[in-house]
Amino acid sequence: MSENSPPRLSRRGFFVGAASVGAVAAGAVAVPFIRAEEPAAVAELKPAATRGGGGYVLSEHVKRYYKTTLV
Repeated sequence: MSENSPPRLSRRGFFVGAASVGAVAAGAVAVPFIRAEEPAAVAELKPAATRGGGGYVLSEHVKRYYKTTLV
């Protein structure tokens, strides 16, 4: 190609650009519907031991996992 010829557009570049524009448009439509959860509701879901800043909680899920690791 010479210096003065316009760059050629590829089919792949076109589809990558179209997909990017579509993703941005979908994100712009979805943003108004995303709401932050209320902190009080989230705090009620956490176990009491983790509300104060952390700590290990031996839940039923963890107990089941440990049972599966026994040989």
